[in-house]
Amino acid sequence: MSQITTHVLDVSIGQPAAGISVTLEIETTDSGWKELSRGATDGDGRVRHLLAPGSLVEGTYRLRFGTRAYFDSRKIKGLYPEVSVTFSVRNAKDNYHIPLLLSPFGYTTYRGS
Repeated sequence: MSQITTHVLDVSIGQPAAGISVTLEIETTDSGWKELSRGATDGDGRVRHLLAPGSLVEGTYRLRFGTRAYFDSRKIKGLYPEVSVTFSVRNAKDNYHIPLLLSPFGYTTYRGS
């Protein structure tokens, strides 16, 4: 399993948010951000395979969630067309689960287990 995982819960309906595009990037010293992988949330709102096992290195990472298409598909005009969550990996042996709790007009995140 990937050392970086995520899931999205649409708190406005109390259900997982399926079909949200997710891009994982790492900050580089020379060119800003480098894309490492991309995927989409499954029926359970999860993306489980963003990074090959053992390839995590210390650094600054960013998850970008494409929320516009998700809200458009539900015929909702959300405030945030994209949500970016930037976080630090200080121990490359750890796992990092970064959930997103989403509604049309707000979001929150935390480090899960």
